[in-house]
Amino acid sequence: MANLADEYGTDVEIYIKALTTTIHADTPTGAPAGLHDLLEQLGLERHAYPTGEPLYIWHTVPDHLDSDEQKRLANHAIPALLLAGYTVNCDPEVFDEALYQQAVHRLRPRTARPAPQQPAPAPSPSHSAPARRTP
Repeated sequence: MANLADEYGTDVEIYIKALTTTIHADTPTGAPAGLHDLLEQLGLERHAYPTGEPLYIWHTVPDHLDSDEQKRLANHAIPALLLAGYTVNCDPEVFDEALYQQAVHRLRPRTARPAPQQPAPAPSPSHSAPARRTP
């Protein structure tokens, strides 16, 4: 089994598995448990081979979703993964700019910091600036 995240040096590789319609999300060998947990929180299903002593862990979008919903789920996971600091590569067959932007827009209100009520005072200069003269 090829692990594309190991091959390309990314944290997550999202692609359609060859000769199938299944969207996979590969993580590198030894990826932190937090990454696997986040992928599951985002709706992807964890798989391991061999079972009992996982050497290869990957995630897939749920099979019970139709192809449009699978693509939506994969694209909506990308901004959350990026926001968490992971490097993500998504195959052009899966990536949809509109779905991605929709997910970014949905994340913004949750992650945006409130603007300060009053602007912070400007630091005073160490020496006074010369007065400006107009010609």
